[in-house]
Amino acid sequence: MQNNLVTEREKIGNRIKDARIISGLSQAQAATKLNIPRPSISEIESGKRKVTAEEIIQFAALYKVDKSWLLLEDEDKDLKMNEHVLFAARELNKLKPEDRDKVIDIIKMLPKK
Repeated sequence: MQNNLVTEREKIGNRIKDARIISGLSQAQAATKLNIPRPSISEIESGKRKVTAEEIIQFAALYKVDKSWLLLEDEDKDLKMNEHVLFAARELNKLKPEDRDKVIDIIKMLPKK
């Protein structure tokens, strides 16, 4: 059972890390905004430290993601989409800030589901 807990903790940590990267924040920036030590962010993202319910709420608000996604709910449905979102975030991160803003404006104009 311990291995299962570690695995779940690591998965949650990976989701938190992915959300941070997508939001364009460093661990230090996230730590400052959340008022927690930067090493705590690192430990949470690596699965070495448990994340509290309050922290999940704070991470979700800061990174603008759903709490249920961070907690691995709807995992199968989001897996493929998450891979695409991570790819898009990496590519957007390579752009100059003004070009990134233009792409985001275009995305905002696209029809939603």
